[in-house]
Amino acid sequence: MKAVLVVLIVLVIIALMLGGSFVGRRNQMAIKREAVNAAWAQVDVVLQRRADLIPNLVETVKGIAVQEQIVFGDIAKARSALLGAHSPAEKIAANGQLDSALGRLLVVVENYPQLKSNENFLRLQDELAGTENRIAVERRRYNEVVQDYNTYISLFPNSLVASFGGFTRNDAYFKTDEGARQAPKVNFDYGKPAAPSTVPAPAKP
Repeated sequence: MKAVLVVLIVLVIIALMLGGSFVGRRNQMAIKREAVNAAWAQVDVVLQRRADLIPNLVETVKGIAVQEQIVFGDIAKARSALLGAHSPAEKIAANGQLDSALGRLLVVVENYPQLKSNENFLRLQDELAGTENRIAVERRRYNEVVQDYNTYISLFPNSLVASFGGFTRNDAYFKTDEGARQAPKVNFDYGKPAAPSTVPAPAKP
């Protein structure tokens, strides 16, 4: 009888330990998943901020570069796709298209010297550059948090807990494919003299 009681006590202790471990790991997964959601919320804010800046920027460029309708149309489509996207994966894909379209717009700008002295354009370009920097920061932070979450739930025995607890892998990463999704480079050196060359002059014979 005593032996049976001892066995029962041991089994209860083991069950409590396993249950405690399960609950602790599941809670940690929930914390990490919420961290992913919070990081995405920050990305979403800056993507929306850029989307809000784009119409005014495009209208300013249109006033001078009216014939660049293809670029304007691509930007409008990409912006519409971003605003219409719902899931992070959809927004990440739409953001890649918008990055590409904005990059083409800024290449077009180089062909119109009038824009380089347009105060409204320069102000909007300055705001866009600040937003692009913020996007880069928040995008990197989001990727790091997602990677941390994915790694945690894939480790054993966490993978078992994740399976029972309904925690699945998050594959909505921002990816960079050979520069295709890099933020467009914004140049603020208009009107500034070129930096002196650091290459030494050839020695006189």
